[in-house]
Amino acid sequence: MRVVQVSALSNGVRVVSEHIPQSGTISLGAWVAAGGRCEIEKNNGISHFLEHMAFKGTTTRTAKQIAEEIERVGGYLNAYTAREETAYYARLLKEDWKVGIAIIADILINPTFCKEELERERRVILQEIGRAQDDPDDIVFDHFQNVAYPDQPMGRSILGPQNIVSSLSAEDLRAYRNHLYRGPHLVFSAAGNVDHEALVQAASQAFGEVAASASGHTSVSARYTGGIFADTRPLEQVHIILGVESVSFEDPEYYVAALFNAILGRGMSSRLFQEVREKRGLVYSVYGFGTAYKDSGLMGIYAGTSAEKCTELVQVVRDECLKMADGVTDEEMRRALAQFKSSLMMAAESTSAMCEQNASHMLVYGRPISREEMIAKVEAITKTQIAQFTERLFRGKALALATVGPITQEEAHVLADSFRC
Repeated sequence: MRVVQVSALSNGVRVVSEHIPQSGTISLGAWVAAGGRCEIEKNNGISHFLEHMAFKGTTTRTAKQIAEEIERVGGYLNAYTAREETAYYARLLKEDWKVGIAIIADILINPTFCKEELERERRVILQEIGRAQDDPDDIVFDHFQNVAYPDQPMGRSILGPQNIVSSLSAEDLRAYRNHLYRGPHLVFSAAGNVDHEALVQAASQAFGEVAASASGHTSVSARYTGGIFADTRPLEQVHIILGVESVSFEDPEYYVAALFNAILGRGMSSRLFQEVREKRGLVYSVYGFGTAYKDSGLMGIYAGTSAEKCTELVQVVRDECLKMADGVTDEEMRRALAQFKSSLMMAAESTSAMCEQNASHMLVYGRPISREEMIAKVEAITKTQIAQFTERLFRGKALALATVGPITQEEAHVLADSFRC
């Protein structure tokens, strides 16, 4: 039987585990409530830079030794940076979980920020930024985020601009880490065939040096404004994202938004896919997405089409969005609910997915949310709520629109005007 347990260490680090007795592997990691929205303009990109440097040597292990030690036991080690958290995680055979916790703690607590490694990794990150800038499928999402939340941390790129990344020093990284990598901001999560008490004991030893005080956590409130931006390039297609402010994690309609997004734009049976691609042939790819944060959220639609078809595409997307207010069918509700349930059940078969989900819930809600509780909330949603949510999303709301491709800023404004509800 699966059991989720939570404990707190004396320095405020929270430990959550999900016991999956049939699993032969264990996924574990540290999630820190420090991401892009904790940055200021002059250090934009530092969260991501710090994540990279964690693997480049500690006071007890070189970068090569970190790689060799985890791979000696057949393990996998990685990390990611998001707007509200940074994660460092590993997956190992169940008998080797202590190797994982030792390495995760070491790279978080004891990084050296060696000058040679720092400069080498800076070059790697600059290449990563360059690659993202060259990829219209990628950079259009950064543009969309920026026009939704302009001139604030929530709208800036996770990677940061090249000029700032080029100037960040070891002292900058160390000060940022010391400020935010503290007990109350850290969740250590594990999922698999692991004993909770043994995990807590090991975590207490591994993370005992983490500072206990919260130290004035820096996070600027999100202020959605919307806006329009065109990145004019000589491409074959125009890559478009348009959207509006949606709900936060803590909004009562969070699960309504999930069903709304599924019916409108997720999967081949969704309204957007059927109308925009299958019936009209306007695009190769079109989909809707929802992104939630602690105090805001976005509902967006991505599509790629020719410059000549942009206006028709946007008008069709607008019409499909507004039709959601006229009601959805019982069959659409059944499909959306089935998609939601299946995604939860499939995730439950992955120790990595459950490790991440429980950690994220701890950071957002302060407790893990059971699959049964999530399913019950979704099953209680009515068609009327979907219709009312549509009105809440679109009526009189400021639009965020970003494009990459062969249209101008003026033409992007015309597209935005054609979407107005």
